[in-house]
Amino acid sequence: MASSLSSLQFKFRIPKQPEPKPKSPFHFPNPTLCTSSRNDSTTRTTTTTTNRRRNPPTNRPTLRKENNSNQKPSPPDTNLTSLCKNGLIKQTIDLMSQGVPAEYDVFDVVLDSCNDLELTKKVQQLLIRSPFYGDTKLNSKLVSLYVKCNSMRDARRVFDRMRERKNLTLWHSMINGYVNNKEANVGLLLFDQMKDLGLTPNEETFRLVLLACVGMDSVQECLLHFRSMRDKYNVDPKIEHYLGVVDVLGNAGHLNEAMEFIENMPFEPTVEIWESLMNFARIHGDIELEDHVEELLASFQPSMVLVDKLPLIWKQSASNMLEGKNKVNEYRNPDPYKEDVYKNLNGLNGQMRDAGYVPDTRYVLHDIDQEAKEQALMYHSERLAIAYGLISTPARTTLRIIKNLRICGDCHNAIKIMSKIVGRELIVRDNKRFHHFKDGKCSCGDYW
Repeated sequence: MASSLSSLQFKFRIPKQPEPKPKSPFHFPNPTLCTSSRNDSTTRTTTTTTNRRRNPPTNRPTLRKENNSNQKPSPPDTNLTSLCKNGLIKQTIDLMSQGVPAEYDVFDVVLDSCNDLELTKKVQQLLIRSPFYGDTKLNSKLVSLYVKCNSMRDARRVFDRMRERKNLTLWHSMINGYVNNKEANVGLLLFDQMKDLGLTPNEETFRLVLLACVGMDSVQECLLHFRSMRDKYNVDPKIEHYLGVVDVLGNAGHLNEAMEFIENMPFEPTVEIWESLMNFARIHGDIELEDHVEELLASFQPSMVLVDKLPLIWKQSASNMLEGKNKVNEYRNPDPYKEDVYKNLNGLNGQMRDAGYVPDTRYVLHDIDQEAKEQALMYHSERLAIAYGLISTPARTTLRIIKNLRICGDCHNAIKIMSKIVGRELIVRDNKRFHHFKDGKCSCGDYW
């Protein structure tokens, strides 16, 4: 029995377990099959280390080329000089803005031909980026161009930045611009600055200075400058200088002094001087002096007064240019106009009468009845231009009228009232100067 049990134990003896194989230093347990006490961050770090040991891919992806289809092609070579000579100024400036190089002659021609404020500012930016930025001649033309465009602020900026300012023409352009824009006091200050720099004034300088005195209504300063012409600068006064003194005296209402000054002139007064005195006599209501001067004018040009007395005859066709919407419209008197223009003008005339406007029929020199005179005044060309501008431009837009004749006194009063009624600034440029009508007032102070 014992031997059988011993034999049985021998048969069911448990075999020895094989020894485990040594772990490789690079062996990592499967995280899904074993439990680890390390946190998630350790596991993530381990995984990152494993990925870093991988070999880089043999075929790297190729980079995409940038799509240049939206880029503008460079402008082709263009002869800007030929474009300028053909009068294509805007096209020339556009090509210059696109990068077409411009020579000195191109800037010279463009500055002579340009007459638009926005284009002028573009030309200035192009000139700043060009090698000719410091050129005195080109900058002088730029100043004159801004003055021509009625932008004295831009003109003064260019003027003040110029290093070389010994050219009298440059100073004349600035003084004339201030005078035309009713900033005569600034023009006279500029004249003093010019003298402080050692520049000697000439005939043109004094003509502009006397015009500035007209705007300042300064009789004493006018006579002082007039006497200094011969006494200090050895400049003989010409007819335009005597006319400037007459204008100053007439503006101030010193009609008797103006008459005495004319009679003491060293040469025979011209028709222009007598006409100036007659206009001032009319403005100040001195009918006796007006009739006297008219008789003197008849002795010079009998046909001149005769034409004034003939009915429905104009000595010169009055025309006006209305600037707006990048185009210019011309109005003549008497020309047929659209019905809506007449309708708007009639309605405006009624509002003007309610505001106190009374037609001054003295400015109608035709032998017609009173009603016809009032009708003739209402349809003056500048009023027609303003009426069209009011219905063809947005509200509060400034209207700019260019007139080839001197504005009459009745239209001057009427446009003052118009500016107050419509709430706009109305700028009228006659053959003398700019008139800025705003809020029922004019920049000339009712003396022009």
